[in-house]
Amino acid sequence: MIPPAPASRSAAEVARPAWAPDADDRGALDVDPVVLRKIVEYVSDQTPGTLHRERRVAGLDVGDAGPRARVSATVGENPSVDVRLDLTCAYPTPVRTTVAAVKERITTELDRLAGYQVRSLAVTVSGLRPPTGPVKPRIQ
Repeated sequence: MIPPAPASRSAAEVARPAWAPDADDRGALDVDPVVLRKIVEYVSDQTPGTLHRERRVAGLDVGDAGPRARVSATVGENPSVDVRLDLTCAYPTPVRTTVAAVKERITTELDRLAGYQVRSLAVTVSGLRPPTGPVKPRIQ
C-alpha cells in the first residue's frame, strides 16, 4: 500500500524544487527566423490544394520544389512575424479556398509551435498545375 502524499505542500511546490528560480527568471527562448520559415513552408506544403512547382534549368526538367517563404520576425514582449509566401496551387481547385486554408494553418501553427503572432501574411500564387497522381488504366 502506498502512503498518502503529505498535505503540507502544494502541487506546485512539489513539482518545482525550492532552489529553482521562477519560470520568468530562468531566461528566454529565441526562435531563429530560419525555423519560422521552415514552419511556414512545411505547413503550406502539407495543406491540401498546394503542389510543388517544376524546376527547369535551360529548358531541362531538374525536379520540383515546394513553397518558398520569406520571414522577418520581431522579438520582444509580443513576438510577431511578417511572412511572404510563394506557392503553386492545384488546378481546378478554388484558389481562394486553398489560400485561406494556408493562411489559417500558418497562423495557428506559428502561434502553437513558436509563440509568434502573424502580423502580415502575403501569399503569391505563382502557378496552377493539375495534381499528379497514379495513372488510371485506360481499360477497365
